[in-house]
Amino acid sequence: MIAEPILSLSGVSVAFGSRPVLDGLDLSLGAGERIALVGPNGAGKSTLLRVMAGSLTPGSGSVRLSGAALESVGRKGLARSIAVVPELSQLPFAMTVEEVVALGRLPYEDPLLGARPADRAVVAAAIDRVGLGRLVGRDARELSLGERQLVLLAVAVAQAAPIVILDEPTVHLDIRHQIDVMELLTDLNTRDGRTIVTVGEERAWASRGGMFRGCPFRR
Repeated sequence: MIAEPILSLSGVSVAFGSRPVLDGLDLSLGAGERIALVGPNGAGKSTLLRVMAGSLTPGSGSVRLSGAALESVGRKGLARSIAVVPELSQLPFAMTVEEVVALGRLPYEDPLLGARPADRAVVAAAIDRVGLGRLVGRDARELSLGERQLVLLAVAVAQAAPIVILDEPTVHLDIRHQIDVMELLTDLNTRDGRTIVTVGEERAWASRGGMFRGCPFRR
């Protein structure tokens, strides 16, 4: 019996005005896979991620999460199923590392009672797993690019979603932090069974040694 894909796209097309970006795209991801969408800038990789994450509705085609239409899942269900790690950006206001990581627990918090002891324990465990204990109490805006990327990954760890989607997770990072990020993603996949989807330019992923199934994009 063939297992139901955890995430699938069928005939997905997206256009911005008169410019087509995705045209009849089909993609199927099995639970526990890790794939890299590689290709030049402007090939539509980030647009595809937005469609997969539910933040962009395609002009045509369908997206299904474990067999259910993505639009039927609801915001909370989507947040519990898909963790999105964005490109590095500046935080708009002061937040400590642990406050940022705690954002990953919002889909599970009681709207009236807020974070529970169990949520705080998950946040602490995520910080420990990513190796950020030394940064607890620090303003996340003051961290290096590599440290901030690890904080964003800790948010995804705390979110505990079975699918993690990342847009250019190693761009602008020095080699040490690139290795840290890649090792963490591999660990989340092999130890936790999470499905990992990431994008990047071909030259950035050419040396990954088969760690990720490559899905090349061309325009």
